Amino acid sequence: MNRRLDVREVPWTTHETTLIDIRTEVFVKEQQVPKELEIDGLDCDSFHFLASIADEIHVGTARLMKTGQIGRMAVLQRYRNHGIGRQLLECAIAKANRLGFQDIFLHAQTQALSFYLRNGFEAFGPEFDDAGISHRAMRYIGASTNNSPYPID
Repeated sequence: MNRRLDVREVPWTTHETTLIDIRTEVFVKEQQVPKELEIDGLDCDSFHFLASIADEIHVGTARLMKTGQIGRMAVLQRYRNHGIGRQLLECAIAKANRLGFQDIFLHAQTQALSFYLRNGFEAFGPEFDDAGISHRAMRYIGASTNNSPYPID
C-alpha cells in the first residue's frame, strides 16, 4: 500500500455511519458477531479513531472508552498487514495518555494476543467468551516491542 494513510480522532456524531460500516463488515459479517452485541450503546460517550487512505477510503476504526478501555479495533480484511491496526492502537493509547488515564486496557480476541503483546500490552486473567469468541483481558505496560504485522494490523 503506497497511498497516504491518515489515522485521526473523529466525532461519533459526524462519523457514526462510517464507523459502524467498518465494524459491521469485520465483526458482524466476517466474525459472525450479532449486530445487537456489536452496537452496544456506548459509542456516544467514547472517543473514536478512523483510518483512511488518501482521505477517501475508510479502512479501520478503534474506540477508547472513558474507562480507559480500547475496543472495536477493526481493519477491513483487504487492508490488513500494512500497520493500520498498530497506528489505530497508538492513537488510542496517545489519547488515553493525554487524558491522564492511569489504566489502559482491552479485551483481545485470543487469536490477536501476539499483536497486542508486540504493542506493549500484557495479558492477565483467564480466557473468557465474548460474543462466541475467546478473549483475554490485557493491560498496557509500555512501548511497542516490535512492529511485526498481524491480521488486524
